Amino acid sequence: MTNDESEAVDAFERLGLTSYEAKVFIALHRLGSGTARDVASVTDVPRSQVYSVAESLEDRGLVEVQQSSPIRYRPVSIEEAQQTLEQRFQHERERAFDYVETVRRDSETEETQEDIWTIRGSDRVDDRVVELLSQADERFIFGTRLPELVTESIERTIKERAEAGVSALVISRSDDIRAKFSDVDGVRTESPPRFRQDDQRSGRIVTADDDSILLSVIDDGGCETAIWSSDSLFANVLIQLLEANDELQPSPEPEPEPE
Repeated sequence: MTNDESEAVDAFERLGLTSYEAKVFIALHRLGSGTARDVASVTDVPRSQVYSVAESLEDRGLVEVQQSSPIRYRPVSIEEAQQTLEQRFQHERERAFDYVETVRRDSETEETQEDIWTIRGSDRVDDRVVELLSQADERFIFGTRLPELVTESIERTIKERAEAGVSALVISRSDDIRAKFSDVDGVRTESPPRFRQDDQRSGRIVTADDDSILLSVIDDGGCETAIWSSDSLFANVLIQLLEANDELQPSPEPEPEPE
C-alpha cells in the first residue's frame, strides 16, 4: 500500500469507516466491480473478511451487491459516497452535541458544584496564576519562596493590578522577591507569618478576592503541581482561613485627611 493510499485509509477512518471498510471501498473503485476474490487480490483484507465488510459498506450506502454466483460488489459513485458520508457526519455531529447540550443544561440545574482542578508543569501554573491575578477586582495575595517562580508575566500582572487600585500583598521569605515589589505603589510585601526552615516543597500560593485560590508544591524532581478553585465554597472557606492571620489581612483603606 502506497503512502497516498495509507493516508486515504486514515482519512476514511476519521470519517467513521473501519480500516477494512476503507480498503475494500478503495479497492472496488480501483476494480470498478468485483468478487470477494478480486478484492482480496488487490488489498490485504482476507477474502473471508471481504463478505462481512462489503455487507457493512452496503448498510452504509456505499456499496451495491449483485446477487450472482459468485456475489459481485460495486461501489456507489464518488459523488454519492461523499454525500452519504457528509450526511452521516452531520447526523452524528448533531446527535453528539445535542447530548452535550442536554448534559450542560442538567448541570446548570444542580445547586452547587465544588470544582477543584489539578494542573501540572510550571508553564501551565504560570498561566493560571496570571489568569487568577488578572481576575482580582478588590485584592489578591501572591506568595512563593522561589524567585524563579516570579516570572516576568506574573511580575507585570501584579504591578498592573496594583496600579489599577487592587489591594496587593506579596509574601516571601526571599529578600530578592520582596525587594522586587517594595517600591511599587499599592503592593505590600511581608515575610511569611510562620514557616519551617526545612520547607523544600512549597511552590506558590495565590488568592484573588474571596473566591479563587491556587496552591502548588514542588516534587523531588522539580516538577510543580497545583490545585486551584474558583467560585466555590472550598475556595471561599480556605481563603477565610488564610486571611484569619492578621498579617494576611488586606491593607486598611487610608482615612481621609481632615479639611
